[in-house]
Amino acid sequence: METFFGKNFSQGPFILFSTQHLIAIFLIILVGLIIIVSQRKASSEQRVPVRWMMAIILVVNETTWQIWNLSIGEWSLQTMLPLHLCSALVWLCAYMLISKNRLIYEFAYLIGIAGALQAILTPDLGQYAFPHYRYFQVFISHGLIIISALYMTFVEGLRPTWQSVKRVAIYGNLYFLVVFGLNFLIGSNYLFIAHKPETASLLDVLPPWPYYILIIELLAAVFILLFYAPFAIKDKFKK
Repeated sequence: METFFGKNFSQGPFILFSTQHLIAIFLIILVGLIIIVSQRKASSEQRVPVRWMMAIILVVNETTWQIWNLSIGEWSLQTMLPLHLCSALVWLCAYMLISKNRLIYEFAYLIGIAGALQAILTPDLGQYAFPHYRYFQVFISHGLIIISALYMTFVEGLRPTWQSVKRVAIYGNLYFLVVFGLNFLIGSNYLFIAHKPETASLLDVLPPWPYYILIIELLAAVFILLFYAPFAIKDKFKK
């Protein structure tokens, strides 16, 4: 149990694109394909337990993450509020899966996939490699964010529109401003807009603060348009 849940882990550190990293990526892809392909032909009644199962896993996984940080004395207002993009989307995607909420879907699909993918490719794991609890927690949460958004697209038939793009851009920037103010008030770094994260990430190749924030805004716009593009092209051909 100490090996699995301990604060100090002697079998690390986690190495990017090592065998255990590639296996985690492969399993996320495999599970996603199995769920989506198997559910496309299922009836609406048969899909309900699958959506609830994914929602419950998201909630339980995130709840245990909060409890684990409390147990090792690492929980704080500055680090553990669900204000990072993926932390917020864990809870929102759970609700989306149960309610089929369209507004949440728009955020999950247009920016959630890109954010979760970045976290999967460059996970903030530090010393916590396989088989530590943190290793499983990171890949389960971010993997299910991607799977949930794709499931709602390819199984439940939701899709973004040009209005979705505008809503995500407007509400996303309003959220950005709120979190920026909160970071200033409590000394946190939610959304990594107060400074770059201490661990290795894609932000390391960007210019120093505050210039990298502008690039993040541009990248967000690019990804939103990129994920909307297939639907825009489809609509154009229909016309």
